[in-house]
Amino acid sequence: MQPQRERREVRSRAGWMVMGKGGRPSALNVGKILTLFIYVFPTVSLQCKILRCNSEFWASTSSAGPEEEFCTALRAYNTCVRRTARTCRGDLAYHSAQHGIEDLMSQHNCSREGPTSQPRPRTPPPPRPDSQERSDGPEICHYERGYQRHSAPPNYTHCGFFGDPHLRTFSDDFQTCKVEGAWPLIHNKYLSVQVTNTPVLPGSSATATSKLTIIFKNFQECVDQKMYHAETDELPAAFADGSKNGGERHGANALRVVEKVPGQHVEIQARYIGTTIVVRQVGRYLTFAVRMPEEVATSAEDGDNQDLYLCLHGCPLNQRIDFRAFRARAAEGHGSRGRTGAPHHGFTYQSAMAKCKERLPVEDLYFQSCVFDLLTSGDINFTLAAYYAFEDAKMLHSNKDKFHIFERALGVGSAAPRDVSALSLFLLHLLALLLWTQCCSAQL
Repeated sequence: MQPQRERREVRSRAGWMVMGKGGRPSALNVGKILTLFIYVFPTVSLQCKILRCNSEFWASTSSAGPEEEFCTALRAYNTCVRRTARTCRGDLAYHSAQHGIEDLMSQHNCSREGPTSQPRPRTPPPPRPDSQERSDGPEICHYERGYQRHSAPPNYTHCGFFGDPHLRTFSDDFQTCKVEGAWPLIHNKYLSVQVTNTPVLPGSSATATSKLTIIFKNFQECVDQKMYHAETDELPAAFADGSKNGGERHGANALRVVEKVPGQHVEIQARYIGTTIVVRQVGRYLTFAVRMPEEVATSAEDGDNQDLYLCLHGCPLNQRIDFRAFRARAAEGHGSRGRTGAPHHGFTYQSAMAKCKERLPVEDLYFQSCVFDLLTSGDINFTLAAYYAFEDAKMLHSNKDKFHIFERALGVGSAAPRDVSALSLFLLHLLALLLWTQCCSAQL
């Protein structure tokens, strides 16, 4: 079944809008091109803060005001962008911002000389009389309402991404991957999620998530297009434009950002697609977890390529790490050094197991990932990352019998293939024996 009623095709929009002198740019128009480039080219240096400049300008121009005030905000934006020149040079989003500022200054006859102080944030207008109705929103903005008249509830799936990094796919496959740089976790008709993974130690192939970008595409009368962006030490309690809901549409509250623990734990609720996303910062890195209906997870626009959609298809084979081989070497005493050959800050296989046991008493793959991360990085915060990933799975997964994942259940344990091979060999020998017996009988 498609989400409640037939959902119109979602088309993301990006680019500088061509406006006449009488046109009034909105912050959305100004920020679209940066949103596009950050999504398509997310390998921006962690030191590049172009997004912050964009958000500040966006927030200060969110309401109509005098032309002079707009020019003041634009000059402040220009100053902010110029300050990022050293760390953002070569980044397409940075150069796009430069060209956009030039265009807007020309269109609105803004002088480069003048005040650059940001206008004070405007006092939001009082709630509309129908605020309760807006909170409820149209029926189409509540995914689960579409199933109230049907016997079968939606089938929910869960994906998690955490640690060094470890991936639990929508089909409950558990993988340990390299995936350095930018990779798409989710890419479907309604939203896109992209992560950027950076080396945990200089020269190491051990990586962890340092940046996360989520784009919710505009959807009918429910929500405007919104972007959520987080990176190390910046876990916002709002979308990039400063808002905490889906915008100005009637069903805007069907999309909300809820801060659970300031700077550490954010939950994004997208009720119009039945989706909940949890983002955490644990130590210096981010974790991601999502609960999503299967039909939403697998939806795709015409022409979209979902081959590298990690939550759906898993990591490419050439990006996966042989978890069992690493553990076997570590257990035999050869794992006292990591993938870089560097010491593990005192963690042996036994001490890593003991430390992980404190938070994860069941020796499932969350426990094993914790041990793996301590041995490869020496960062004790990865113990908490695995713990919270498991807690999020318990909260978001629809089947309590699948909270824990074990190697044998996944078919990745070493015993299962050997057992299958031994059985095949036994049957082959038995068949040969029967044929030999029949041949002997015939000759007699």
